[in-house]
Amino acid sequence: MFMGEYEHTIDDKGRLIIPAKFRSQLGDGFVVTRGLDGCLTGYPLSVWHELETKLKSLSMTKRNARAFVRFLYAAATECQFDKQGRINLPIALRQHAALNKQCTIVGVSEHLEIWDTERWQRYMDDTAADFDQIAEDLDFDL
Repeated sequence: MFMGEYEHTIDDKGRLIIPAKFRSQLGDGFVVTRGLDGCLTGYPLSVWHELETKLKSLSMTKRNARAFVRFLYAAATECQFDKQGRINLPIALRQHAALNKQCTIVGVSEHLEIWDTERWQRYMDDTAADFDQIAEDLDFDL
């Protein structure tokens, strides 16, 4: 399970350190692709394969299904760690998430997310303001 948030810097070559705690859970490699809400999403290979199975079950006669599948697969890249625990993020992914320098890496159960730190802070501020209402709408007991 991925949880917690960590701040790291992305360098000019697009290399980003993934926290050691997450690296041990990801194994030798994982898939990173565009995520929702303007972030990147990283999936361990086993979770990515489960997602692939679900995506294959979508009806390709539906425009939104085709768009969603294209959106995820077109930018998906399998990442490997270098000796410093870094991954190299392609420019298309960096642009999608507006990653320039400061990044926040967030654990979200079975996957991780990579955010531009300022974008993450805005997202969290907006979510915090509505958290009680969100919980009520979900009918979720803590």
